[in-house]
Amino acid sequence: MQSSDPVIKVENVKLYLAGQWIHCGINLQVQRGEIIAIVGGSGSGKSTLLREILALLTPTSGNITVFGKNLSKLSSTELLKLQCRWGVLFQQSALFTSLNVIENIAFPLQEHTQLDKTTIKELALIKLLAVGLPIESVTKYPSELSGGMLKRAALARALVMDPELLLLDEPTSGLDPQGAEEFDALVLNLRSILGLTIVMVTHDLDTLWQITDKVAFLSAGRVLEFAPMAQLTQSKQAAISAYFQGPRGRTTQHLYEGNHGI
Repeated sequence: MQSSDPVIKVENVKLYLAGQWIHCGINLQVQRGEIIAIVGGSGSGKSTLLREILALLTPTSGNITVFGKNLSKLSSTELLKLQCRWGVLFQQSALFTSLNVIENIAFPLQEHTQLDKTTIKELALIKLLAVGLPIESVTKYPSELSGGMLKRAALARALVMDPELLLLDEPTSGLDPQGAEEFDALVLNLRSILGLTIVMVTHDLDTLWQITDKVAFLSAGRVLEFAPMAQLTQSKQAAISAYFQGPRGRTTQHLYEGNHGI
């Protein structure tokens, strides 16, 4: 894979699931270092596309290539090796309730490396601090954490294997406005420091305006448009206009356009 090649390439992906076509020819490319969001109305297949990219679902037809590897042609061993190059933050954080914070963060290292326990703990602590969690949180269990701390702990676990690609499913869902803004700033900072490529599913308008490079709008099983927010919100496509041009969408748009002189 050359540095100019897309990190993710989705080619004419179709998915038939539970008696209906979810995707009817998805095409999408994500370049190295980009922050890309996938948006669309309820039932448009946003999270489903994320699961296909993660190889948790197999498309009915079409190809998905990640780091130059066609997912459909990989053996289970090859796929596992590839999956170690990306990290995932699930919508509900998906931390193990029986493990404390540091054990949750360390879990991928225990499963996929031969590192000794001391090194694993040290690496987990580095990631815990990198996402802004206090050192006192290491022995806390998920039930003892606030929503924001849960997100950060799950993010630390997603980063502990030093992935090149980070996939986020509704990362600011359930956070208060301040917590969501802080999480957005953290994602931007991590992209800058670690050189991450980031793909997220989100409906958070502030996130879309503040941190994304491009946004893919899904409707009727396809990507209707793939563009920066400033361009996407000017679209004449009915589905896109209806999504972004309601009172809340217009207010957010005017705020960011005013702040940036657009």
